Amino acid sequence: MTEMPGMHAFDNAVPLAPVRDLALAEPIGMVLEIAGSSSQVVFDPVRVDALAGHADPVAACAGSVGSQIKMRVGGFWLIANVRSLKLADDGERISALVDFLGEGDEDPVTGVLNRFRRGVTRYPMPGCVVYPVATPDLKQIYAADDRANIEVGTVYPTKDIRAALYIDAMLGKHFALLGSTGTGKSTSAALILHKICERAPQGHIVMIDPHGEYSAAFKTNGALFDVSNLSMPYWLMNFEEHCEVFLTTQGSSRQMDADILAKCLLAARMKSRLGQEIAKLTVDAPIPYLLSDLLNFITQEMGKLDRAGDTAPYMRLKTKIEEIKADPRYSFMFNGLLVADTMANFIERIFRLPGGGKPISIIDVSGVPSEITSVVVAMLSRMVFDFAIWGRGEDKKRPILLVCEEAHRYIPSDRHSDSSVGKILGRIAKEGRKYGVSLGLITQRPSDLAEGVLSQCGTIISMRLNNDRDQAFVRAAMPEGARGFLDSIPALRNRECIICGEGVSIPIRVSFDGLEEIKRPASEDPLFSELWTEVGGEDEMIGRTIKRWRAQGR
Repeated sequence: MTEMPGMHAFDNAVPLAPVRDLALAEPIGMVLEIAGSSSQVVFDPVRVDALAGHADPVAACAGSVGSQIKMRVGGFWLIANVRSLKLADDGERISALVDFLGEGDEDPVTGVLNRFRRGVTRYPMPGCVVYPVATPDLKQIYAADDRANIEVGTVYPTKDIRAALYIDAMLGKHFALLGSTGTGKSTSAALILHKICERAPQGHIVMIDPHGEYSAAFKTNGALFDVSNLSMPYWLMNFEEHCEVFLTTQGSSRQMDADILAKCLLAARMKSRLGQEIAKLTVDAPIPYLLSDLLNFITQEMGKLDRAGDTAPYMRLKTKIEEIKADPRYSFMFNGLLVADTMANFIERIFRLPGGGKPISIIDVSGVPSEITSVVVAMLSRMVFDFAIWGRGEDKKRPILLVCEEAHRYIPSDRHSDSSVGKILGRIAKEGRKYGVSLGLITQRPSDLAEGVLSQCGTIISMRLNNDRDQAFVRAAMPEGARGFLDSIPALRNRECIICGEGVSIPIRVSFDGLEEIKRPASEDPLFSELWTEVGGEDEMIGRTIKRWRAQGR
């Protein structure tokens, strides 16, 4: 066996505790250089190769990128993660950059690491010997403590070490689930949400589902809403959201239209019985009003004008409001039956207060007209946030988790995008945890998210990302100690991920558990090879499709 320079002095050292497996008692390298963020070690390739066939899959991966190693310092075991590898200058050894993860005690009987804790109190000196980590060590490192947690899979490369997410830490500081299309992102999101629902059957979760995928996954334990039963009153919109729906112009003309709308909208709110009871009513207050009253006030204001040329802004507003009022696609929101004060009932249904054993609301917005989808998402998000703000004080906090699928659509990185949904989701990301609002972002394009939003997520769950720009974006958002794991993101298999941040003790590579068919979202890829062999019934299928198409799903 090739001797590493300087290592022979350690070969005859007596271990502090008996080790049953002599292969694991052999050092595989030594510390070459120590720095605060990352350090350098050198491996003996012969000793690393000798472990490659070891029965323990963890020990067999020793020395590879993303694997863990340990070193003894002052009676403790320090655990480090291998970030990168290259051939050393002498051409015989392998040089590796490592990130320190934490430390633990050594069991005096078995020699196994125990009582692992995050962070390092004392760094090793250059020349310190490096040993491989084995499965019993990893069981201690990844063992969930007594905090509330959910088990979502197994730690790579093992088959029996369970990977746990700490619910309070993960939800308390937001989380993001990232992954390219086809990596199992939707199924993984459903798995995590199912586990949370099982752990907290009286919870309050609102999920924005833009593609109608998740209703199939939560038929038994979720409340399902779409345009047929959402019944979202239009008067719950604030002034900014009214502008996005009713105004059609830009620049100075838009400001003129907005001034007219503000004056007439406030008058319409003040006319209602509830509005008359409030001394200082604002245009943003969620007070019911009649669309006919709003149109009448616009007509009255137009009648006060001296010159006919000034009527264009009023006519634009009237035309748009009447158009929306008559369009059946908008009936889930702009409906004459939604004038009554149903705000309390709407909050009860959507926020699951009480949940009745169904703690999650799936809001399927796939049937919402594309022109107002972002407004609907903005309304739901803002109501979650406003409910939390105005609910402070005497009442006990009722934390709410808001999960946003395809988050890059609503919080785009384009700085010129100044939509109400981008503003409210950005505000929840920055301030939500103070008020008990947790944000879960799911996206396949993290680089398209607004700058800073991803960095507000305390826990990042990253599946495979194929795009270099996305990988760089996630790398910048993740903590320093996770860099070795990040390099394996492009090589992750389907249903595998890297988890780092507040929700786990240390960065971790996880293979997600399988999910029963009944709990999976409707997001499977079509099997062209099978579906293109089927014939028959095309005429009836086309007829049914056209009927639904013309009725817009109704």
